[in-house]
Amino acid sequence: MRIIVPMAGMGKRMRPHTLTVPKPLIPIAGKPIVQRLVEDIAKVCHEPIEEVAFIIGHFGEAVERDLKAIAESVGAKGSIYYQEEALGTAHAIMCAQDSLEGKVVVAFADTLFKADFQLDTNADGTIWVQRVEDPRPFGVVKLNDNGEITDFVEKPQEFVSDMAIIGIYYFKDGAYLRSELQYLLDNDIKDKGEYQLTNALENMKNKGTKFIPAVISEWLDCGNKNATVFTNQRYLEYIKDEKDLVAASANIQNSVIIPPVYIGENAVIHNSVVGPHVSIGDNTSVNDSILSNSIVQKDSAIKNGNIANSMIGNFVSYEGRQSDLSLGDYNTLTE
Repeated sequence: MRIIVPMAGMGKRMRPHTLTVPKPLIPIAGKPIVQRLVEDIAKVCHEPIEEVAFIIGHFGEAVERDLKAIAESVGAKGSIYYQEEALGTAHAIMCAQDSLEGKVVVAFADTLFKADFQLDTNADGTIWVQRVEDPRPFGVVKLNDNGEITDFVEKPQEFVSDMAIIGIYYFKDGAYLRSELQYLLDNDIKDKGEYQLTNALENMKNKGTKFIPAVISEWLDCGNKNATVFTNQRYLEYIKDEKDLVAASANIQNSVIIPPVYIGENAVIHNSVVGPHVSIGDNTSVNDSILSNSIVQKDSAIKNGNIANSMIGNFVSYEGRQSDLSLGDYNTLTE
């Protein structure tokens, strides 16, 4: 089993947090989004993961080392591929064409999910979906009476289905997927100016590939600051019974911790109230402050803050009053 993770986007909706790291490396409950994604996919695939292939822009050696370490954490080899130009989902996947062999999961790295199923690896293909109240902003699938996917419909303005595609796909034959994607590129078949995976899926279906849906229980977006803060909240609820969410090395004095929270290694919490739904990175200090429903990354210092619904980056120094914040790395803000 291989996992292919396209993640070369610029993450413009997440700026300033994506000025220094790609969006999928922003932490959710103490782990990067993409690590959570890979681990959760590995849980539903009841066989070993051989390789995780990341398709990225040129983010630098440190990011590449981090990504390879994420692959190793699930017992897999990490591979790095580059997408030089944004030409659509099919083009992005084909940047990792050398890894499109055997059983493959393709997962776009701006979404997380909660699932209670085990992946049926004997199926030709599986599309992760969630039922939504308003399907108009999404790509959706239609099913026949046998539960097989008959149509892929992009942003239907009239109701055809409430089963939205979340951006994770399983293929039993990665080489077959590769050939269908190559066909789109060779014949310059585009939709809205880009090479789209859904066109390949449609062609595969018309040739007899049977796609089935895998219905997830919750779909968590990490597309912008507010969505990511909410995802952090939900993920802390998922894992609230796990051990070591508060590091043993954290220095907590004269403070109230309201779970669920994540507090990293060597964090310092003095004279403060932290929680619920707060993630604090390694080596960050919080003094004389109140924090709720927020993400604070590594090596930052918060003093005299009353902070809620916020994202604060790495190496930030903040001293101030009540705020709804989105502060990127290496900022100093005193009010």
